[in-house]
Amino acid sequence: MHRWSKLFIPTLREAPADAEVASHKFLVRSGYIRQLGAGIYSYLFLGQRSINRVIAIVREEMDRIGQEFLLPTIQPADLWRESGRWTIMGDNMFRLKDRKGADLCLGMTHEEVMTDIARNELRSYKQLPQIWYQIQTKFRDEPRPKAGLLRVRQFIMKDSYSFDIDAAGLDHSYDLHDEAYRRIFTRCGLRFVAVEADSGAMGGSQSQEFMVYTDAGEDLIASCAACGYAANIEKATSHLAPVKEMEPTGDGKPELVSTPGQAAIVDVTKFFDIESSSDIKCVAYMAKIAARSTAKNAAKEDAQSSWQPVVAFLRGDHFVNETKLMAVLGATEVRPMVAEELETWFHGPAGYLGPVGLDPAQQLNDGKLNVVLDPGLENRQNLVCGANQLDYHYRNVVPGRDFSWTVVADIRNAAEGEGCPQCGQPLRVARAVEVGHIFKLGNRYTDKMGVRVLDANGKEVTPIMGCYGIGVERILTAAIEQNNDVNGFWLPISIAPFDVVVTVTNVGDSALKSSGESVAASLEGAGFDVLLDDRDERAGVKFKDADLIGVPYRVTVGKKAAEGKVELVVRSGAPPRDVAFADVAREIRTLIAGSENQ
Repeated sequence: MHRWSKLFIPTLREAPADAEVASHKFLVRSGYIRQLGAGIYSYLFLGQRSINRVIAIVREEMDRIGQEFLLPTIQPADLWRESGRWTIMGDNMFRLKDRKGADLCLGMTHEEVMTDIARNELRSYKQLPQIWYQIQTKFRDEPRPKAGLLRVRQFIMKDSYSFDIDAAGLDHSYDLHDEAYRRIFTRCGLRFVAVEADSGAMGGSQSQEFMVYTDAGEDLIASCAACGYAANIEKATSHLAPVKEMEPTGDGKPELVSTPGQAAIVDVTKFFDIESSSDIKCVAYMAKIAARSTAKNAAKEDAQSSWQPVVAFLRGDHFVNETKLMAVLGATEVRPMVAEELETWFHGPAGYLGPVGLDPAQQLNDGKLNVVLDPGLENRQNLVCGANQLDYHYRNVVPGRDFSWTVVADIRNAAEGEGCPQCGQPLRVARAVEVGHIFKLGNRYTDKMGVRVLDANGKEVTPIMGCYGIGVERILTAAIEQNNDVNGFWLPISIAPFDVVVTVTNVGDSALKSSGESVAASLEGAGFDVLLDDRDERAGVKFKDADLIGVPYRVTVGKKAAEGKVELVVRSGAPPRDVAFADVAREIRTLIAGSENQ
């Protein structure tokens, strides 16, 4: 057994001043972690024990479907140039040079390295399918590290990669990961939901995130309790309720109206006495369109990328989802237009921009103004919009009659209460933390990096690929976010640093100390991982520490020990009970079985 008096468990009574979320506060207070720098943490004894337990579960489930590798952290830039991501990753990637001046990076992910192994080693369909995984440290130069282990610059990830001969094979590999992930998160005690997601810089088609609801999350999830629909806000769609159209004024054609000082939507709607749904919101961007990289042009990829103008039009009560917009454009980055760019493309100032009179590109990214219309404006009548003149707006504007666009695409955030796209019932929108993500990559990497195998007919084909990630620390932090109170937190027994803490209220009493040793030894003999609190401290201090550090069960050896009884405390809040020495192990097993069946 482990004796608390011999261990380094530096608990704190107060959380650090910069800790805002529960997991950050309690991980520091309980002595699991200590900060070394911005987004850089050391894992101390308790933290490392929990991390190791999470890793053991991940490894056990992944070994059922794949083979474990360990790949280099330092990677040559040429691999990333081949895939086209050397530029796409931008400032998020840690970059360095060796003593010979060669460009290198610290790995954020390992698609390129795994694909390089595949192209050098795989020759025939007989070698497929393959699922290769690793559990390894990753690096990301986060611009704003925060929330403890939720947004860091160095983290542990389980990343796996599948190679299949065709789409049907990829479907199977994807399903194997989906099943494995559900087992992993269930065994780790998480209450999770699987949602449709955007593939982001990884690319590919189908994508699914595994999310844990918590106010500490940075993602927003739209979900429907009625039918089970769930999607990241970057992917979520919704049905809009019908909108009552305004009556036209005058001859019904666009009418220029003086609106001095009415730049904000709230001011415009008040001025015209309309709902914001009848105002056309204009959001103007410059979008960076990345050049397609090949081995020949990789060195020139930065020069071949270009910033192109794009304007998004949507209802005044809706908000642009920039991830959706970038997907429509094929862009790697967007930023708001500055005043000079607004003058170039609109000949008007911010606050008074609108679609009437613009000359949109006929197809996306041809160098002219890309005009993207959200479907919420299709078939609408008699709307209000900016006139591209200071202090002027138009009313009676009809999309399609009074202005045109390049493309119609869903570019807005789905909102709370809007209709579910599957059943029409109201959507719920809530914050969540991503703990896992699976992608169907297709042949994006295998094609660019030249992976070829012979199929059953002797024809050379390109394997199809999938990518699958789990944030190891995020499992721990998500569990803490789900299970905490003012005194600390409790972890599922599967990932807690210890199963049981045996607290001796007074080690100066030889009889109590002997009873505590005996109870701890019997629990250890029954297969539990036991922490014996044998410190010469007041009972109240020990109780507070036990509540703080996440161990799910506490056995208190105190005044009733003379009667052969101890107090069994369930940290999650069940009423404490007195239990005979001989029955403690059996009672804890019964409690564990009950919690697993809930």
